[in-house]
Amino acid sequence: MQLQDGRWHRCAVLWKALGTDTRPRCPHCLLPLPSLSFSTHLSISHSISSISISLRDTTEYSMAPLRADKPSSAAAQLFFFALVASAWMSLPGPARCRGVALNRRVGQDRALDMGSGGGGGSQLDARADAEEEEVGAGTSARLRRALSRDKQISLLSSSFVLKGDATHNQAMVHWTGENSSVILILTKYYHADSTKVLESSLWRSSDYGTTYTKLNLMPGTTIVVTSFYICPSNKKKVILVGSSINERDQMLFISTDEGSSFQRQAIDFTPETLLFHPKEEDKVLAYCKEGRLFASSDLGRKWTLLQERVTKDRVFCWVLKLNAVPLFIQRRIICLSPGNLYVTCHIQNCSEKMVTAQFLGKIDRNSLLVQDDYIFVKVTTGNRTKHYVSYRRNEFVQMRFPKYALPKDVQIVSTDENQVFLALQEWYQSDTYNLYQSDPQGVYYSLVLENVRSAKQPEESVLIDILEVRGVKGVFLANQKIDGKVRTLITYSKGRNWEPLAPPTTDMNNKPVSCKAPDCQLHLHLRWADNPYVSGTVHTKDSAPGLIMGAGNIGSKLIEYKEEMYVTSDCGKTWRQVFEEEHHILYLDHGGVIVAIKDTSIPLKILKFSIDEGRTWTIHNFTTTSVFVDGLLSEPGDETLVMTVFGHISYRSDWELVKVDFRQSFSRQCVDSDYESWGLTDLQGERCIMGREQTFRKRKDTSFCIKGKSFTSVLSSKSCSCTEKDFNCDFGFERSFTEADRCFADFWFDPDSPPEDCHLGQNYESSTGYRKVISNACEGGLNKQQSAKKHSCPLLPPRRLQVGIKGQMLAVAPGDDITFIIHQEQGDTSSTKYQVDLGDGVRAIYQNLTVTDEPIQHRYESPGVYRVTVKAENGAGHDEATMYIQVTAPLHEVHLEVVPIARRNQEVNLTAVVLPTEANLTVFYCKLNLSPPQPVLTLQNSLLTRFPNTGEVSVTVQASNGRSMVKDTRIVRVYDKFHVLPVSFSRNLDRYNPNIPEWRDDIGQVVSKIVFSSLHSFPTGHSMSAICVFFSHSLVALAECLGSLSS
Repeated sequence: MQLQDGRWHRCAVLWKALGTDTRPRCPHCLLPLPSLSFSTHLSISHSISSISISLRDTTEYSMAPLRADKPSSAAAQLFFFALVASAWMSLPGPARCRGVALNRRVGQDRALDMGSGGGGGSQLDARADAEEEEVGAGTSARLRRALSRDKQISLLSSSFVLKGDATHNQAMVHWTGENSSVILILTKYYHADSTKVLESSLWRSSDYGTTYTKLNLMPGTTIVVTSFYICPSNKKKVILVGSSINERDQMLFISTDEGSSFQRQAIDFTPETLLFHPKEEDKVLAYCKEGRLFASSDLGRKWTLLQERVTKDRVFCWVLKLNAVPLFIQRRIICLSPGNLYVTCHIQNCSEKMVTAQFLGKIDRNSLLVQDDYIFVKVTTGNRTKHYVSYRRNEFVQMRFPKYALPKDVQIVSTDENQVFLALQEWYQSDTYNLYQSDPQGVYYSLVLENVRSAKQPEESVLIDILEVRGVKGVFLANQKIDGKVRTLITYSKGRNWEPLAPPTTDMNNKPVSCKAPDCQLHLHLRWADNPYVSGTVHTKDSAPGLIMGAGNIGSKLIEYKEEMYVTSDCGKTWRQVFEEEHHILYLDHGGVIVAIKDTSIPLKILKFSIDEGRTWTIHNFTTTSVFVDGLLSEPGDETLVMTVFGHISYRSDWELVKVDFRQSFSRQCVDSDYESWGLTDLQGERCIMGREQTFRKRKDTSFCIKGKSFTSVLSSKSCSCTEKDFNCDFGFERSFTEADRCFADFWFDPDSPPEDCHLGQNYESSTGYRKVISNACEGGLNKQQSAKKHSCPLLPPRRLQVGIKGQMLAVAPGDDITFIIHQEQGDTSSTKYQVDLGDGVRAIYQNLTVTDEPIQHRYESPGVYRVTVKAENGAGHDEATMYIQVTAPLHEVHLEVVPIARRNQEVNLTAVVLPTEANLTVFYCKLNLSPPQPVLTLQNSLLTRFPNTGEVSVTVQASNGRSMVKDTRIVRVYDKFHVLPVSFSRNLDRYNPNIPEWRDDIGQVVSKIVFSSLHSFPTGHSMSAICVFFSHSLVALAECLGSLSS
């Protein structure tokens, strides 16, 4: 999922699973339950257009054969297809986050393996027909009353089969854009064993899905297309990624007319992901598996290599919005480079020298996240983890949580409207998070709700049970877990106050609800659908304010797998039950038509729809043959009356697409007299919501007309006077349990203390304990912030001074350019002097030293260990930081010198000779191949040891100095007895000794031959198993063994 053009974009892959499956199944269906994970964060305020979501089946059975010869059960004969598209669809659901990096990318192809499949048959059709008869005969009075409208409402359904694609088990679908009738479908055969796409077909419709044409990109040549990408700022521009059948030739196919024609472009790399610029339609980034990052400024026709070894899923395009005026940073990207360095650069110059923010610690490789006006990273120093934020690309600042909120994990929930919503897991929590919201800069955080339920997903992703109700600002739903019980709460004030949902008074059959207060509330499941082509358990839309449909239950707590369907048309104040089982929901014409299809594992041929906000429902047979429904799709914006149902008759059949057209049922456009007004209130009847009193309009139940694309739901909006409810507790304050409107200071917080960024000569206000809820539009009235005291910033002493090296290098070579990083967490910097001593005689004094303004660069010419000190001092105090830097040349070689023959249990000297000899601070790791092994780690280049057993012993030494590592291995033969024959040499021999191992090897060979030829002159009776030559005296010890000999 990737935020572009102010919206979230979605594009994923539909998997058709074949074969049998023995995984656990949910109790109310026949489908296997795959383990699925979404790979991105969600900013839950934006309308969703096109989303890239990764779903993965992590069970061991995912590698099962693609087809089963004989399904073992009736359940195994069923199949499920997860259809994933890149249409401008609604995707409601809870905030789903990842413990990183922040992962996560526009149009990235991701697969969903949905388990077993089987051929369709009469048994399935009979079950489907039985279900339809049950719906027709045994449904509620509300639904039966709606059947009389069949005479007034008639729908047109048309079916199209993608012939020849029965073996294709993946599909990507995209409705190109608003006011467009073009739909693109890419079907693929993905081979699980080889993890490759072996076949593909591209289909195009230009009549809202009535008919499709199969496109031939290169006549006479077989091309495999793996994915396609749609430009978010111009939906007519499409890029396909493909290759020849043998993958030898990589290519792109570029279209500027919604796929009507394509231009082939050969490339010399294999892209894994393409990323369009959010605003500039011809700017594209390409990420390769090997970590290379390419950029194009002409829609993929020419490419430039920007960076190598870039962290996957941590590349972002950036568009800064300043005072609501777009400020385009043209061709600017943000990524993590080698060593997990933060890099922001232009396409023309993207190198490691472009690093613009440094940290005294390693950036978590999955933590970089760019979202709206904010950039987030996580930095670890020692055993302490700190979270940093950059607002509108300014300097990174440490995020400030309450002092004793020690986070195990932080997940970004939302960043819209100049505020960060995040979930923080405290040190004592396991399956819950606490919800915090920030000031506009994203620095200071206050608690708004404790113990929000969470669930850990595969690949370390986290699901947080919180949902923003779209269409009305400030309204959120959350599931709170206390003492094992999960309750659903709602807020109309962006977290300031939370209340349980009021249950309906009657069920769907108009019978009174049996439960009684206080253990009688409505609870909703706030989770994503396994299939991203359906609505999930709660459905809201920007185009239909106040209209919410969700699955849940009535009682004292939320019950898993109890998924009755409820609807509200007044933004949660009153609810009605509509179905006894979960349904997938789609809104058409601004919610003027609600379409519901049952969430079931058996084939269907009916859908239900309502034109009066769920009060009555009509049944429609959208096809003559029951199909397994894979997903629903409507035109971007959900403002028309045309939808498409995707499905299969059986797992061996072709893809089938059914177009359902409601347009002929409404003969005219709505006029003012067709609408009625309704006022937004909270559960207590308060009309001022987020500082505004708003009145909306909706279509009358008796009006059969089209709202149309120009429809606006807001009838009137006026500001309210500010009251206590418009203010939240400020950072460092908590709300009183006894006095709900009073905030008091935490015991660790001094409201009058100056902020950390307070500089001499500036002023600051001490907090009153309150701050206005961000985005609240109230005016006048009560001002809880008005009594704040003004203070002059005092001169603060420097505190927590640190010094480090850019890149966190362990050692440097002589002549290397080094950038020192000075970081001061607290105290004044503008009036502070920094005395720097680099340890080699170079000293300097800096005034107003900052990381970004004046980095300290230096070069050491000689090897050694240098002590670097920085002393910060001003009139209020001083602080000092010290570090040691090792300057050493890389090691070239190491030679292990040891006698080749040793007596058992005799002391033996092992000596490592390192080249170059002037290398310093070398660590030696010596491993003796004994039983058990005897590894030794030492700073000395020699050690004494003994060999307890006879035989051959392998001795290995490894030398490292922070810049390089070399090693050498020798064999020592251990005997109980042997004789030593001393051999002497002329002292003049050392005149020609260059002291290199090659020279000693050659001399050893000469001496060995002489000794070998003299064996016949040895006295009789001497028995020798080996003859060895060993050099001593001024020559470095060396020995050569001639081998076993008999006397």
